[in-house]
Amino acid sequence: MKKLLLPMLFLFVLVLTACNNESTETKTNTTSNDKKEESTTITYQSEEGPIEVPADPQRVVVVSSFAGNVAALGVNLVGVDSWSKKNPRYDSFLKDVEEVSDENLEKIIELDPDLIIGLSTAQNLDKLKEIAPTVTFTYGKVDYLTQQLEIGKLLNKEKEAQDWINDFEKRTKAAGEEIKAAIGEDATVSVIENFDKQLYVYGNNWGRGTEILYQAMGLKMPKKVEETALAPGYYALSLEVLPEFAGDYVILSKSAATDNSFQETETYKNIPAVKNNRVFEAPMEEFYFNDPLTLDYQLEFFKEHFLNSK
Repeated sequence: MKKLLLPMLFLFVLVLTACNNESTETKTNTTSNDKKEESTTITYQSEEGPIEVPADPQRVVVVSSFAGNVAALGVNLVGVDSWSKKNPRYDSFLKDVEEVSDENLEKIIELDPDLIIGLSTAQNLDKLKEIAPTVTFTYGKVDYLTQQLEIGKLLNKEKEAQDWINDFEKRTKAAGEEIKAAIGEDATVSVIENFDKQLYVYGNNWGRGTEILYQAMGLKMPKKVEETALAPGYYALSLEVLPEFAGDYVILSKSAATDNSFQETETYKNIPAVKNNRVFEAPMEEFYFNDPLTLDYQLEFFKEHFLNSK
């Protein structure tokens, strides 16, 4: 009997050992796969809820507004909207990047993006989400610096975004104090643009340097601008009433491709800021946005012009 039990006991030990090895191997593989999954995606808390996005996106498409925010963080873009492609300040970042539209889904599919970013008003969002993880932002829902921080979180570069914000706040504060000392605490500034034969004046969060002038530096806007443009972001006006909206200083967002004949009228020439050489003309295509690339440029523009004005 003992002779029969010993082989059976030996066989049982072999089977038990094999099972343990298999269990260990399975557990090891599972743990390895978990780590691999964790390293390739992150969860971003978007306006629409949590969404899985690449931890290290390599082929980002921006269908509206945020190309400069992405480029400033060193993330590779493969497609951007037409407005971004027109911005000469983005040229070094978008040289080989395709122009896309939320209406041309085939072009976006060809680019094989791993992440799509745009405004919440973008078209075909349901179809874009079928192509790649798609995250949208509502313009103005958060301030311009928080917007950059959110895109930093989305791209897994929150620290880089926060570092830029901290530095930018210091630089704008110092520049604002210097400019106020030069032009006076009560001096008013207007931001005006001539687009498609229509004059506009802007509030404090519609690009064109308004965030720096009014939010970061605390410069004052004329009462008329505050009443009409601050809440909606911008206000369309006629040439006849332009003098009522012009501050002591005027930032004129201007394109050479636009009809700017209004500047030859007596109405325009008699505006005090014009007569006193306090109109600073800024290139329209480079001034639209409020991303880090544009904001850094706008800050230097304002320092140069305000501090060298009479």
